[in-house]
Amino acid sequence: MEAFSSKILLIIFSFSFITHSIQANDRPYQQSNTLFIRNSCSSTTYPRLCYTSLVKHADFIQTNRMLLTGTALNVTLASAKSTSALMSTLSKGQGLNPREAAAMKDCVEVLSDSVDELRRSIDEMSRLRTSNFELTMSDVQTWVSAALTDQNTCTDGFQEINATENVKTLVRGSIVQVAQLTSNALALINKLSTSHG
Repeated sequence: MEAFSSKILLIIFSFSFITHSIQANDRPYQQSNTLFIRNSCSSTTYPRLCYTSLVKHADFIQTNRMLLTGTALNVTLASAKSTSALMSTLSKGQGLNPREAAAMKDCVEVLSDSVDELRRSIDEMSRLRTSNFELTMSDVQTWVSAALTDQNTCTDGFQEINATENVKTLVRGSIVQVAQLTSNALALINKLSTSHG
């Protein structure tokens, strides 16, 4: 499944690059694409992060709400995977007290779950058809909400044990962006869901 997702992303980004080359001199289209992203992101909790994470894909997204939502999910998954890998590395480091080490281990587990849930949401989106729209969107919302809950569980675990400020700052700094991206993706999913029909 990971290889398949990687191929899809490669196709998406190749297409985006080709489209960008073709439209390089086509300013009105670029402006309308970036405006569409800005307007769509205005309804998210973190509009600036939403815009900066998606605007580089403007030529691919154009003004298509489905492509916007799918791209937001792929960007979020990439961030979740790198954050999960970072936390896994940190958990093996020296200098953690036993409670911090236990919380870090729990964090690695829930972040791994979060990555799986985001993958499943992308998989569900690929099956989206008019005939199954409501049921599929409901599943996607469930998976992305679960991913966000898992990310919050990670940071909560460190608050509860009164971890040292260094460890808390490190964990919060690592998780906060992926949680914000996930929140934004969920907002775009909700908007897509209500815009249908």
